[in-house]
Amino acid sequence: MNTSSSANQPTANVPKGILFLLLATLIFGVQDAVAKILVTEYSPLQIVMIRYWAFFVMAVWLVMRNSSLKRAFVSRAVGWQIARGVLLVVDIWLFAEALRTVPLGDIGAINMIYPLLVTVFAIPLLGERVGVFRMTAVLAGFLGAMLIIRPGFITVETGVIFAVLSATCYALYLVLTRKVSQIDSTTTSLFYVGAVGLVLTSAVGVFFWQPIVGMDVWLMVVLCFTTCSGHGLIMLSLRYAPASVLQPFNYFSLPWAITLGFVVFGTMIDGFALAGAGVIVVAGLVVMWRERRLALGRALMRGPAIAAPGQSSTSPDPQTGTGHPAAPPKG
Repeated sequence: MNTSSSANQPTANVPKGILFLLLATLIFGVQDAVAKILVTEYSPLQIVMIRYWAFFVMAVWLVMRNSSLKRAFVSRAVGWQIARGVLLVVDIWLFAEALRTVPLGDIGAINMIYPLLVTVFAIPLLGERVGVFRMTAVLAGFLGAMLIIRPGFITVETGVIFAVLSATCYALYLVLTRKVSQIDSTTTSLFYVGAVGLVLTSAVGVFFWQPIVGMDVWLMVVLCFTTCSGHGLIMLSLRYAPASVLQPFNYFSLPWAITLGFVVFGTMIDGFALAGAGVIVVAGLVVMWRERRLALGRALMRGPAIAAPGQSSTSPDPQTGTGHPAAPPKG
């Protein structure tokens, strides 16, 4: 028996994992509120670039703790890894642009469609089969999104379109994360996200640089701190609880967004948007419940020894074999 390896394994503690995830959703909510303040004075491209500087430092530190940069750079799916990095950057760019004009609560409600989009994109990209039950739930979720956007009844702002496109890019990013998780190591995936993001955001962001003055310096510091601490808490949560258990609690990002939007900016989500968000959340939870049942059924048929290939309780990546990777709330 290898006592040293077992000693390094964290003890399962689901309540602690859930607590870490809830704290992460709150921190990401604060991050979004700070970003919304900053985009009124600075280009979103500059803000995202600075966030990626902080994220890349964290990614390199995590990679060097578990491996080496040379090994992390070696990938058997370079194209997919670069695509992941680009999609995440575009997602955050679009999200930052949406923050200019759309209230936090409305953006939070729109973002709830990303788990449903993951289910849809997994069909062509991962070859998954989705039955009538899950597809009905997905369609119900999209009807909820229409309640929020209400095309034809209100003027759809450009910011709302940016928010929808942001959720779409994030869903594609999660699907590709699942795809590369079967090919490359966790450290490789983490390194490529940080490296591609650093290069792309810096190559664009430097042309939009303007001096950061006064209290805005501290807001930028808070933005970088929340970026790193939020992702760190996500990783800690996955050490103590399975991703499939944690995933539903990501929906707590919505009440945080609504609360912070009201407290910080004095904006309140309207009744139609709240009802639409409720439909989306219920549809997403139904899809997750169904996929978890199907996953458990497949695991029982294969046997416990191969029930969860490639999963590790110490993996810092928010990726699982479920239809909805336990990813951090967007921001």
